[in-house]
Amino acid sequence: MLVWTAWKLVGGNGSADEDYHENALLRRVRRTRPSTEGYRGTRLTVHEGGRRLVTPLLVVIVAIGTTDLLFALDSIPAIFGLTKDQCIVFTANAFALMGLRQLYFLIGGLLNRLIYLSYGLSAILGFIGVKLFLEALPSDGVRTPHISTTLSLAVIAGVLAITAVASLFVARRRGPVPT
Repeated sequence: MLVWTAWKLVGGNGSADEDYHENALLRRVRRTRPSTEGYRGTRLTVHEGGRRLVTPLLVVIVAIGTTDLLFALDSIPAIFGLTKDQCIVFTANAFALMGLRQLYFLIGGLLNRLIYLSYGLSAILGFIGVKLFLEALPSDGVRTPHISTTLSLAVIAGVLAITAVASLFVARRRGPVPT
C-alpha cells in the first residue's frame, strides 16, 4: 500500500481540485443535520424556527478532527518501519493527534515554497514500504538484508533535508511566490 501511494504521489500531476473528496463523516453530518447558512459566532448549534441546526463551525471542527485522526492512523505503518516497540508507536500517534492541527498553519505557509515535497514524501513512503516488505519476507524462509532503525532515520532525515533545500533554492531563484 505504501509503495503504491508513493508511486501515485510521483505520478500524480492532477490539480488539487481533482484530488479533493469530502470525507464520509463530513458528508454524513451535512446530510443528517440541517445547518445554518452562516456562522453564529462561536456556537456549534443553534435553535432556530423550532429546530436544532448545526453551524458551519461544527462542520469545520468535524473536518479538522477526522483529518487529524486519519493523519495519525496513516503514520502507523511509518512508525512500524522504524520500531516494533508498542509503547513508542502508541506515544508517537498520541503526539501526532495532539500536534498536527498546529502544524497545518506552518506547513500551509511553506507549501508554496516546498515544490519538491511530494517527491520527497513519495521517496520516504516507498522506502518504508520496501523496508516493511523486506522485514516480512524472513517469516517465509527468505533471507533479506536488515535495514536498521538508525539507517531508516538517516534516510528519512536526508530525504527531507534534500527536498527542503532543493525546493527553497529553486523557489528563491524563481522569485517571490504569490499567496
